[in-house]
Amino acid sequence: MAQRQLAATATGTRSPLRAALTAVRVRYRLSPWWARVIAVFVLSRLVTTTLVLILASVQGPNPWTGASPDYFSFATMWDGRWYQIIAGWGYPSELPLDAEGHIGENAWAFMPVYPMLVKLLMTVSGLPWAPAAVLISVAAALGTALLFYRIMIRVLDAGSALFAVALFCFAPLSPLMQFAYAESLYLFLLALALLLLMERRYALLFPVIAVMAVTRPSGLAFALALGLHVLYRWFTRGRDPFPMRERVLAASVALFSAVMGVAWLLAAAAVTGNLMAYTDTEVAWRSAYIGHQELLPFTPWFQSAVWWIGPEHGPWLGPLVVILLIAGFAAMMFTPAVRRLGVDLRLWIASYALYLLAVFFPQSSTFRLLMPLFPLLGALAVPRSRVYRASLLVVGVVLQWGWLLIGWGVDGQDWTPP
Repeated sequence: MAQRQLAATATGTRSPLRAALTAVRVRYRLSPWWARVIAVFVLSRLVTTTLVLILASVQGPNPWTGASPDYFSFATMWDGRWYQIIAGWGYPSELPLDAEGHIGENAWAFMPVYPMLVKLLMTVSGLPWAPAAVLISVAAALGTALLFYRIMIRVLDAGSALFAVALFCFAPLSPLMQFAYAESLYLFLLALALLLLMERRYALLFPVIAVMAVTRPSGLAFALALGLHVLYRWFTRGRDPFPMRERVLAASVALFSAVMGVAWLLAAAAVTGNLMAYTDTEVAWRSAYIGHQELLPFTPWFQSAVWWIGPEHGPWLGPLVVILLIAGFAAMMFTPAVRRLGVDLRLWIASYALYLLAVFFPQSSTFRLLMPLFPLLGALAVPRSRVYRASLLVVGVVLQWGWLLIGWGVDGQDWTPP
């Protein structure tokens, strides 16, 4: 009734166009939270798909497609081909070796849940690989947006929570959520796990972690977050009771996550007979930058900094830049906006950042590896200024185009994989 009265008032006092816009605005505000999230998501996909189609129309021949590929061909380039190989042929029992006897790039670097889910959809629906892969990614991205709102509404007001979702949907790397990559599915599982953690529904975390840990590498980082969560609850049990049943469940799920964090490494070792099959496969991707070196925890960022800055500036500048980045990140974690996100989200953000610092070699896919830090968008969503919020969305779309040009589009012998 209120909706019709507002619309009627608008029609009588304004032009038909403005009245129609007012009616749409009223309907939007009176709609349930999930409808508003879906509206934001659909609008973001229209914008992002337009950018992708523009870039595809000028894409030249490349290792994956011919010139000016259609959307689905363009959306399944790069690592999408590895997932297609896994869906069609599985994992190799013999590891490829280069001329020097080092393990080369192979399918063991990519975990099985996403390609197997796509294969299941292909079997059930009869869809080819490309549309099935894109459909899974888009569906998972929508699910993530819905879960992200439920996470944000626990720490922010409704308007800011919805704007955080908008920032997520229009983020610079959001095109990846409609490509043949596992990121959308992983973010969905991560958002579900974080929501369950915030609600302290520890028992339900077991199946979620089991699937999440073999979708993208995450088990060890989430185990650290869970362990810190247990410690925090223990030390604050005076003002927030921590019953024995919850202690046992929380500690058990933390241990389970740690086990799942090495499960894929053990699976690769069991199939290939090489205990280092997974880690040496991962290292193969960074050999183009620094040659073949063993993975030593907490050294890759320093190695990368020296490589990107150049040894001609001396061995001190690269490590100094990394130390400054660490200090800046640590300081950010204690700003009022980030503290407002609550303890559990901050523990995940810190744990995942530490995991990246320990094992990841920064290069062109760095921004993709930062996507699991998406709860930080909640800190950006707090200010209410319309100019500020509109500016952030515009910047997000502009950076989408920049990332598509640099990371996704292929220009000859491209060395900037997404």
